[in-house]
Amino acid sequence: MSFEHQQFLKKVHFRKRMIFFLQLFLLILLLGLWQLAADFEWINSFISSSPSKVLKTLYSLHQSGMLYHHIWVTTYETLLSFFLSGGIGIVVALFLWWNDLMAKVLDPYFTVLNSLPKVALGPIILIWCGANIRSIIFMAMFISVIVAILNIYQGFKSVDMQKIKLMKSFGASKWQIWLHLILPCSRENILGTLKLNISMCLIGVIMGEFLVSKEGIGYLIMYGSQVFNLNLVISGVVLLAIVSYILYEILFLLEKKIVKRP
Repeated sequence: MSFEHQQFLKKVHFRKRMIFFLQLFLLILLLGLWQLAADFEWINSFISSSPSKVLKTLYSLHQSGMLYHHIWVTTYETLLSFFLSGGIGIVVALFLWWNDLMAKVLDPYFTVLNSLPKVALGPIILIWCGANIRSIIFMAMFISVIVAILNIYQGFKSVDMQKIKLMKSFGASKWQIWLHLILPCSRENILGTLKLNISMCLIGVIMGEFLVSKEGIGYLIMYGSQVFNLNLVISGVVLLAIVSYILYEILFLLEKKIVKRP
């Protein structure tokens, strides 16, 4: 490795560390200002809470043994709906790519379903699936699967047509073209869609927990609002942000590992 390359790598690592510390500093600054505003009564801490009250609430949940249970329930529901919607998205996108006629026939229906406010169907889903985990999973899947289908299908369609014609000239079947050309070329698009899907699934799960659940982070937020416990509500939002960030980072690291693979 040359000296110039070593200097370049040092600059890259320094920039990454600087960005991380600036992000951390901004977070600490915002939390500090929030706490000061509550302590000096610049804001009403009864309706806006404070970092210290949020920590006390989280510690109370930890002592009761319910903190990790609620986190696990929401994470489990999110991951289950994520894998189901991701799998369905890839299969349906493959079907649409395989059958161009059906893709054109179904296009307006997917457009309508994608633009439809999903929360409006919450009561219908509740009647269909019952007040249980099935309603939550169905809600999360319904929110995320249409987006997954459309994004992945567009990724399949955007593959260079010249490469497809080249494979056809060598006698490759449609299945071979999809498996050895379309799928590898769409790898980054699929991973990007999955990163979007994890957040969409989490949104759907929380919406479902608002409607029917007696456990999970969504339940904590809804229960806190019903008893006017803003500390519990904001604690639930903080937990939601942490879970969302961790799930996103896992997919981000997976994307980096897969994309770098030759």
